[in-house]
Amino acid sequence: MSAPSVRAKFFVSDIRHSEVPGADPYALVTLMPVYGSYGDGKDNESWSRWTPSGQVQMSITNPKAIDAFEKGKAYYLDFTPVE
Repeated sequence: MSAPSVRAKFFVSDIRHSEVPGADPYALVTLMPVYGSYGDGKDNESWSRWTPSGQVQMSITNPKAIDAFEKGKAYYLDFTPVE
C-alpha cells in the first residue's frame, strides 16, 4: 500500500540572485506556506489543520527554472512518495 500524497500551497517570500562573472546564474528561492492572511489558506489543510509554518529553500542554477519563480506568487508543492 502506498502512502498518500500531500499538497501544500507556498508563496515565494524571497529570491536572492547572485551574479558571478564567468559563472552560471544562481538564485536562492525561499518559499513560506500560505496561511489565512495570504489567500484563504485552505489548500494547506491536508497537512496543517491550523496556521501552517515552515520554509523551503532551493538553490537554483538553471536559468529557466529561476525565471519560473516570482516573488509574492503562490505555488503548489506536491509531496508524493517515490516507489
